[in-house]
Amino acid sequence: MAAYTVDVSDGTFEQEVLQSELPVLVDFWAEWCGPCKMITPLVERLAQELDGKLKVAKVNVDDNRALPLRYGIRGIPTLMLFKGGEVIATKIGAISKNHLDEFVRPHLQDPVS
Repeated sequence: MAAYTVDVSDGTFEQEVLQSELPVLVDFWAEWCGPCKMITPLVERLAQELDGKLKVAKVNVDDNRALPLRYGIRGIPTLMLFKGGEVIATKIGAISKNHLDEFVRPHLQDPVS
């Protein structure tokens, strides 16, 4: 399912996220983070379900130091929803599939039930 997500770096963030025509869910994570590993399957499933309506990007905070500083990431996982290059919603910590859906779906052009 990871084929539905895109790994984003400090260098590709602007093009992949800020210039995206689709809303973008950005997952700030780290390899050592237990809660990050816990929500990864949920995030990847959402990316597959909403393919073409939502872009899902993953930022490894250990490999990309500028983005967490820029967006004030203090805890991971942090999920940020971008639309039109702006942060429109943020969730910190592990969340359930239902909460993830409730967090993302209202912000889509064509909300999907």
